[in-house]
Amino acid sequence: MRQAAAALLTLLLAAPGPAGAQTSHAIAMHGAPAYPEGFDHFAYANPAAPQGGRLTLSLPGTFDSLNPFIIMGSSTPFIRNNVVESLMVRGYDEPFTLYGLLAKSIETDPQRSFVAFTLDPRARFSDGTPVTADDVVFSYELLRDKGRPNHRLYYGKIARAQALTERVVRFDFVSADRELPLIMGLMPVFARHATDKDKFGETSLKPPLGSGPYKVVEMEPGASVTLARDPSYWGGDLPTNKGFNNFSQLRFDYFREQNSEFEAFKRQLVDARFESDPGRWETGYDFPAARAGKVIRQVIPTGLPKPHYALVFNTRRPLFADVRVRRAIIELFDFTWLDRNFYHGLYSRTAGFFDGSELSAIGRRADAAEQTLLAAFPGAVRADVLAGTYAPPAADGSGRDRLRLKAALDLFAESGWQLKDGKLRRADTGIPFRFEIMVTTREQERLCLAFASQLARAGITADVRIVDAVQFNARRNSYDFDMVPFVWGQSLSPGNEQAFYFGSAAADQPGTRNYMGMKSAAADALIAAMIRATSRADLVSAARALDRVLISGAYGVPLFHAPGQWLARWASIRLPSQPSLYGTLPETWWHSPD
Repeated sequence: MRQAAAALLTLLLAAPGPAGAQTSHAIAMHGAPAYPEGFDHFAYANPAAPQGGRLTLSLPGTFDSLNPFIIMGSSTPFIRNNVVESLMVRGYDEPFTLYGLLAKSIETDPQRSFVAFTLDPRARFSDGTPVTADDVVFSYELLRDKGRPNHRLYYGKIARAQALTERVVRFDFVSADRELPLIMGLMPVFARHATDKDKFGETSLKPPLGSGPYKVVEMEPGASVTLARDPSYWGGDLPTNKGFNNFSQLRFDYFREQNSEFEAFKRQLVDARFESDPGRWETGYDFPAARAGKVIRQVIPTGLPKPHYALVFNTRRPLFADVRVRRAIIELFDFTWLDRNFYHGLYSRTAGFFDGSELSAIGRRADAAEQTLLAAFPGAVRADVLAGTYAPPAADGSGRDRLRLKAALDLFAESGWQLKDGKLRRADTGIPFRFEIMVTTREQERLCLAFASQLARAGITADVRIVDAVQFNARRNSYDFDMVPFVWGQSLSPGNEQAFYFGSAAADQPGTRNYMGMKSAAADALIAAMIRATSRADLVSAARALDRVLISGAYGVPLFHAPGQWLARWASIRLPSQPSLYGTLPETWWHSPD
């Protein structure tokens, strides 16, 4: 029987694949990869970068887990890629293209009904054990059953996973999906022999065994983690790694309070920081080391859609179920006053979910392709959004704009609320309009207290509550909030993750990014159109149409965004001259004592 089974497997492997199936070093979502087979290095990395030194970075809050692949706990994000690798890696100067890492090649058919990966024979976990197809199948099953909701969403689309040989693994899809081969290429791979599948879903401070360039060597629970470069790392000479992972050590220190975090940077206990406070960016770097040129500040442009930062309504709450109520609250946000008084006029107002890119609907009339996509959903998009004339309500900057207040009160009246004796109340019950804004940083608290004072002009009581990071994450993930701040970052090639962000099925599933709880048949259909798009033009049309649906739904108070990355670094930290579309990447930096 064993001989017969072996013979059958040999025949299957020798047989030609599906018609048109091709094997390549890379795969692009649309079009062809920019880098040919045998390329030397990515343009945004410096292959001559010196090795050595330590990079210390800071993070807000705390952590209680070294497992970022599950919903439980507050985890450390830097384990992925540094310690646990994926089959392939992104090219960060393209919308969505993957190149080989653990897998040296990828095979799929034109319909993308399956994907097969051939592992690099050199690939090893840090204990020297080879990475095998069995490890890949084990990782898929583990994440499908116990991973984060996005993993379960994506991997639930796999009909069959097979280890065809020790180094070849194949995934067949329930239905053809253009993006799914790339999603599987980004799947993290765990060591089967060193992973307890029964306890994988629990928080743990045990360092994972990975195949990546670094290993966890030191940890102070909740406060810091230190990674050391593995001298036996298998993949240092890969084109996708040249100019990357240049530091001998990476240290990540956690700070519960932003001022302490900044003071640590000023004392050179932290080497670099992406600044998020425009006030600090404008005035806070006037200290001796900065004046002496030992600290460098840069605004680094990116080619991505601008982050969508918003105060998110939880529409699961009856208070926010009516879109007119949500639109009324948006009317009361005076961005001009806040930007001038709090942020030195450095921000731009956020309008949609893909601002600053070809995917944005802002300023563009819906074309024929978009209108075709939206035809089955009359009323899903406001007329001004469809016409491309929409902009967020613009107050006069006085902090007391009467026209905006009147527009808000008119919308409240339409939805059954009346301003009476200085309080906004339900016309039928007299119940006052009151809700809580949950935040986790002092800067968020400052912003929301200012907004609460603007809401008070309409008789609304908004209680701003600051909680620690662990409680904030737990309540946000379980949708136990009225309103929270959140930032959706978007790529230039949105796809399956949009269902995790905005899909109806995600609304009732804890741990997704559908924090608003939206359930929109139009959004679901447009996300499906994005996933099945076979050309860039089709993707752009579907993304713009989705942008229009999201804007029309008024699911959050759109806030603001910076012009690029605000990076402050000590001069000993160097970076390549050419940033990626995603901005500068810390994994491409290096240390220079000069």
